[in-house]
Amino acid sequence: MEQPWIHKAKTDSVFILLPPFLVLAVVVLFQDWLAGIQEDYSFYTWLFLIVFIDVAHVYSTLFKTYFNPKTFEQQKRLFLGLPLLCLLIGIVLFSFGSKVFWSVLAYVAVFHFIRQQYGFMRLYSRKEPRTQLNRSIDSLVIYAATGYPMLYWFLSSPRKFNWFMEDEFFRFENQTVLKILGVCYFLIMLFYVIRTVILSVRQKFFNVPKNAIIAGTALSWYFGIVYFNNDLIFTLLNVVSHGIPYMALIYLKEIESEPSRNYGVFTYLKRFQGVVIFVLILTVIAFFEEYLWEILVWNEHFSINAADFSNWHVLLVPLLTVPQFTHYLLDGFIWKSK
Repeated sequence: MEQPWIHKAKTDSVFILLPPFLVLAVVVLFQDWLAGIQEDYSFYTWLFLIVFIDVAHVYSTLFKTYFNPKTFEQQKRLFLGLPLLCLLIGIVLFSFGSKVFWSVLAYVAVFHFIRQQYGFMRLYSRKEPRTQLNRSIDSLVIYAATGYPMLYWFLSSPRKFNWFMEDEFFRFENQTVLKILGVCYFLIMLFYVIRTVILSVRQKFFNVPKNAIIAGTALSWYFGIVYFNNDLIFTLLNVVSHGIPYMALIYLKEIESEPSRNYGVFTYLKRFQGVVIFVLILTVIAFFEEYLWEILVWNEHFSINAADFSNWHVLLVPLLTVPQFTHYLLDGFIWKSK
């Protein structure tokens, strides 16, 4: 059986599978250096990690949806209706207070991040025997790899990081439940490892990308949330492990693997340094969005004597989160196939 690469072994390995391992290696080797960066260069770490990776990966969805004439025509109602629905939901939530708004969005974001790892796992297991047992065990291990760290976050002492804002998640500190969950977590991981070794010996085949996704997910979520209690380390492992593979998947599937697909002006992506232009488009859009956030809402990183828009936040904040909110929900539809 051939390895079930999405594109090619080299590109999959570098851009989809490697990021969590590479970031974790940097974290382990350069913890003191990272502490200095967090203290002295917070603006640049924010710009690179949050704007140029996290926000940019949201807009990469455009190349699979709104920039794809055929797909857009097929699902026009969904693509046009969902942003409006997200805006209305956002306005309703924000009317109950900013904390309610950001808390709900945080839970939706966590669900999206978890489902992305599940999706990659399913892509890389598509050539394996599709028995109910295989699917159930694969689902169990990927949900354990992501679910246990989040439960640890909810049930442990306060962490030094957050998803969007402080106290966004329900918390109930309980060490007894944590210990039980920890034992269950490690037993599930041990069971999966033993089962994988036995099956690999029997079948004389080891699914490299699927097991790399599972291992990378487990390591990045465990060390990012449970082991380390550091804002920069959490952001590094969370954002890079999620954003880079997603942008790579979009580019490899929608542009590199489809050279004849008509994107209008984006047809040139395939002809001249396509990946550079692709990344440049995403970073420019992401920077423009964050610039709007800064001058209209946050006023943190740019010193601009702008007017006070606080009275308009009930409309501006939901409006500015429409791309992000739409991405979270839309991603549940655009990858489904038979």
